[in-house]
Amino acid sequence: MSEYEEEHSHNEPDSAHSDPHARKDFRTAFAIGTALNVAYVIAQIVFGIVAHSLALLADAGHNFGDVLGLLLAWGASYLVKTRPTTRRTYGLGRSSILAALANAVLLLIVVGAITWEAIRRFNSPGEVGGKTVMIVAAVGIVINAATAMLFFSGRKGDLNVKGAFLHMAADAAVSAGVVVAGMIIVFTGWRWIDPVTSLAINAVIVWGTWGLLRDSLAMALDVVPSNVDPATVRKYLEAQPGVTAVHDLHIWPLSTTEIALSAHLVKPDAEIDDEMLACVCDGLARRFGIRHATIQLELGDSAHPCRQEPDHVV
Repeated sequence: MSEYEEEHSHNEPDSAHSDPHARKDFRTAFAIGTALNVAYVIAQIVFGIVAHSLALLADAGHNFGDVLGLLLAWGASYLVKTRPTTRRTYGLGRSSILAALANAVLLLIVVGAITWEAIRRFNSPGEVGGKTVMIVAAVGIVINAATAMLFFSGRKGDLNVKGAFLHMAADAAVSAGVVVAGMIIVFTGWRWIDPVTSLAINAVIVWGTWGLLRDSLAMALDVVPSNVDPATVRKYLEAQPGVTAVHDLHIWPLSTTEIALSAHLVKPDAEIDDEMLACVCDGLARRFGIRHATIQLELGDSAHPCRQEPDHVV
């Protein structure tokens, strides 16, 4: 039986350069966006306490999640470039998955604390500085929109950048909701609007965080990434010249941006074919974003030279 194994984890120049956004450096955008949002979170906490506004404090928790999300995406752009070692053969890419999972858990804890305080305030609402709420939230609209625009050009070429763009654009809309709440308080004096708004913001956080929790947990458990259809990948491999069957197909995430694959291709001639393997790996990178592929060729014979009676278990 002739077997050949090709590791294609470092040779994908064509697929890497085929995307005009893949090599664009967003480090400056991440640095500016993170700095703006950290400053805004601090301002929200200070003015939220001064104005006795739970809505502002809830939105501060939300925007703190944005900071973590920006740091996660920023860190992932470095982690996927970590050089492998003899002990860390895939580098440190998986740490970005663990960071995403920790991010989701922390945000849910923050939501729980704010929800408890909101319920308490329904029974004893305090004075709320509506004008302060409106001004601080209006600043949030500007900051979130400006941060989103920093990632606008890369939203189609990088999933991490796209996530940062969508997150910040959505937060601009949430800040607009806080402005409306402050306006209602100013004109009506309805102090209960503040805890209601905080609960609504919490609902938005949970909605976004649940997806983050689900996806990061799936990645940590090596589930096939949602943007890859394993059935389509199998059909692609089965369609290769001379291949009669595919088995032991495994697809898993190496990090929040990198995907790996291993598979056995049954090829009756089982000749060592460097050109075929290079083309298969290149197709996996271009079509599915799988840039770490290990392919093994087999004859497909039922006879196996290593097949023998199992060892006795003592």
